[in-house]
Parts: sequence; structure tokens; C-alpha cells
Amino acid sequence: MKVLMLSSSSYADYDYLAYAQDWIQQHLENISEVVFVPFAGVTIDWDEYTQKVQDALPFIKVIGLHSCDSPSTRLQNAQAILVGGGNTFNLLHQLYLQELLPIIKQKIASGTPYIGWSAGSNICGLSIRTTNDMPIIEPKSFDALAVLNAQLNPHYTDQHMEGFHGETRDQRLLEFSTLWPEIPVIGIREGSALLLENNQLRLLGTQKAVLFHGAQKKVIEQDHDLAGFLNNAK
Repeated sequence: MKVLMLSSSSYADYDYLAYAQDWIQQHLENISEVVFVPFAGVTIDWDEYTQKVQDALPFIKVIGLHSCDSPSTRLQNAQAILVGGGNTFNLLHQLYLQELLPIIKQKIASGTPYIGWSAGSNICGLSIRTTNDMPIIEPKSFDALAVLNAQLNPHYTDQHMEGFHGETRDQRLLEFSTLWPEIPVIGIREGSALLLENNQLRLLGTQKAVLFHGAQKKVIEQDHDLAGFLNNAK
């Protein structure tokens, strides 16, 4: 499998997807076109969303899945798959509604390169139950692609605004870990990514990740062995 899971589309003062350009180009080496899944977009038109990604990735042809006469056939023939950010619930709802989730799973399993950011990374976990998004629509199931044997939390931050009295991200993730202590949760900060390639999982970027497992929170360093979070791990 060859899966690049970006925490976010933007980072610091970089333009859209610019901070991850090198990672994306390396991941899509020798590929001339990609199929883009824009379903996480809710307040942005899907044609506009596709064009935004095309403008950000001028070195490759970007085809919006929503514009295809047969999305399932187009996915089956895709050289590579990109899944953008937005609302994870809407993304998963559309994938179930159009019966596309099994096709993406099969494509990933067969080695087709996949790149997701934000919501597109969220669905690489076991389920979307650790997304930051509001449940604006109810998908058929919360179960996702299960590329990893773990939950993901993109855009992870441990910053706490002064005067803010709501739960922090850590508190929210620890709520999940309290109810599901056997399921690990990986939080990836903006500017970083997880790369699954050659049966290895590693953290890209300079930002450290975090792991919530049961009542514990641990820091994941760049050189940390993440193979235990692969679904084929023994």
C-alpha cells in the first residue's frame, strides 16, 4: 500500500498544499493524472474545489470524481486517488451513498497511491469517531477505510486559548480512549503527515505527533517505529 495522510492542506504562511508539494510529487512519481474526491466540501462548489486542487498541483492532471458519468468505474481505473478536506461526515456519507468505499479500499490494497488531507486522512483510520468535525449529516456507518489499525486526529493541537472554557482536544480524545481503551488514536499536527509505504509507517515533517491509548498520552518522535499501527501487523 502507498498512502500519504496529510494533517492539513495549509500550514503556516504556505499557499494551499504548497508545504507538502515535495511529498505529493514523490508519492505520485510516474503518474500523469489523479482522481480527486471533493465530497468533504460543503460550502465550496465541487467544480471550484477541483480547480483549486488543480491550481495547487499544476504538474499533474486532476479529475473531479463528481464530474464523471460513472464514478465507480472512474475510481476503478484511477492511477491515483486524492481525497480533500472539509467535513468528514459528509465525505463518508457520500462514499457510502455512492457505494464507493469498497472500491477505494480495494484500490489502496492493490497499491494505487492515495493522498488525503484533513477529512481525507481522517477516513484512513478505523472510523471517523475522532474527527474534529460537526456531524452535519449521518453516514450509513462511522466505519472508514481502516488503512491503519488506529484512529486518526488531523489538525491535532494542544494549544488552549486563554479564557476558553470548553473541552480541549486532549480532553475530547481522552474521552474516546476512556470508552475504547483498546483502540489507539494518533494525533498529527498541521505541517506533518503519515506515510505508509513498503509496509512501513513513518511520520513526515518536523512536528511531533501524539498517541492516546487508554489513559495514557505519549509523544511520537520522527524516528518512532509505527509499524504496530498497520492493519497487517502481527
